Amino acid sequence: MTGTRKAAVLGYPAKHSLSPQVHGFWLARHRIDGRYEAIEVRPEAFAAELARLRDAGYRGANVTLPHKEAALAAMDGVDALARRIGAVNTVVFAADGKMFGSNTDGFGFLENLHAQSSWQAADGPAILLGAGGAAKAIAVALLDAGVPRLDLVNRTEDRAAALARALGDDRVRVTGWDRREEMLAGAALLVNATSLGMAGKAPLALSLDALSNRAVVNDIVYVPLETPLLAAARRRGNRVVDGLGMLIHQARPGFEAWFGQAPDVSPDALAALRRTLLDALAAREKPAGKT
Repeated sequence: MTGTRKAAVLGYPAKHSLSPQVHGFWLARHRIDGRYEAIEVRPEAFAAELARLRDAGYRGANVTLPHKEAALAAMDGVDALARRIGAVNTVVFAADGKMFGSNTDGFGFLENLHAQSSWQAADGPAILLGAGGAAKAIAVALLDAGVPRLDLVNRTEDRAAALARALGDDRVRVTGWDRREEMLAGAALLVNATSLGMAGKAPLALSLDALSNRAVVNDIVYVPLETPLLAAARRRGNRVVDGLGMLIHQARPGFEAWFGQAPDVSPDALAALRRTLLDALAAREKPAGKT
């Protein structure tokens, strides 16, 4: 296949996505004749849009909310990890027209965690706030990495219990939201996978007094880049990990599959890409209401 290689991210909404900036940076850095765009598609039109992109010669697509579960159902083949998580975020169109789906969210989470901290699974228990799709991908990644215990804490305890049952691992415990602060004692890692603390959302009410200052604190939110949780953790001496790197690293497998080149993730390249993304976020904030 010759000519410009094309890929896209499908979401509803999609204009907010930073994925075009991530892939655009790598395309330019590697001098690849390629294009990556954001396409907004309603849920009822999702399957048809995937087929349209395939027939138009696209190499594949990223999938973001609210389409990740629908993507799983639309695939001709799905890897074991995506099947466990119950969602697809990366689609590759094969030469014969078949669609293959995978989930790279857990990979992106762990790569970011390792890049920004010295955390190791053997360090001790992990606490995960949230029980949605991102939380499930992170939970699977942490369990596969070998954490000795994973405490799930969610505002709706039933959802956390359902996630624990789906994970089917005796290292997983469910804790009520009202006990979230007492559970911090002894934890080596605290991860916020809720929308609390995100710009425009309710704040995350959580005192870190019981948390060891040796623990790593990770917030998968990246708007703002330093959430109140990360700011509080930094002030008390904890190592903090922001969410921008997860976005970057989860994009790596798709980029390699679509554009035929493993992206440069050397420290200098990552620093330059982060600056590009932060500039894009800052540009969005300047003219109110515009992206």
